Amino acid sequence: MSALILALVAGAVVGLALGALGGGGSVLAVPALIYLLGFTPAAATTASLIIVTATSLAALYAHARSGTVRWRAGVLFAAAGLLPAVVAGAAAARLPQPVLTVAFAVVAALAAVRMLRPGRTDTGRTDTGRTAVRPVKAVGVGAGLGALTGLLGVGGGFLAVPALVAVLTFEMQAAVGTSLLVISANSLASLATRGATTAGVDWAVIAPFTGAAILGAWDGKRLAAKVSGILLRRAFAVMLLAVAVFMLVDAVV
Repeated sequence: MSALILALVAGAVVGLALGALGGGGSVLAVPALIYLLGFTPAAATTASLIIVTATSLAALYAHARSGTVRWRAGVLFAAAGLLPAVVAGAAAARLPQPVLTVAFAVVAALAAVRMLRPGRTDTGRTDTGRTAVRPVKAVGVGAGLGALTGLLGVGGGFLAVPALVAVLTFEMQAAVGTSLLVISANSLASLATRGATTAGVDWAVIAPFTGAAILGAWDGKRLAAKVSGILLRRAFAVMLLAVAVFMLVDAVV
């Protein structure tokens, strides 16, 4: 199968995850870039940030039109992660590639387990948009997500959504929309530290990958309105867990 077709298929899946779940695109993009398209782990994390940034901004626009983005809380959450994202992004360039691969697989596995567990994200309560923000907790979790973004090239949405529900008591749709704001900000900050490394990115692969992801994000938003959020999340978690196990085995063997 040609690299173009693989890029289009992988991009559509990544976009679908971001649009429907408000996260998870990058934890699929990185292994797809490494194992399907031949990128090194370092190049894959940089390319993933480019893809996730563009796709998240497109999906954020769609959710903003639907009124599911809580801008004030999202800005506070995202702002706390900007500096950690920049620092961790600079540190990632100095780490051995096998370390990045193993760390990424562990984080992906933990995220999959978290998504499979029933929790407060399964509730059906309605968010009025006037949820009281808990600044200290929001800043702490936001900083952690920023560091994760910079180090591993992930937007952190698969962690941001449950955090927004648990810490800021958002309902699921508002958490998904606001998560995209956080992902966009963290990814842009991390990309700013990797400007020099983007010169080696294969744009012939990244451009169609990103285009398919953006289209997939719009489809994902429509899918989320028709299919149970619990079913979507569990299906994604199973796929994510399989990817994490494969990466761990490949790194160790």
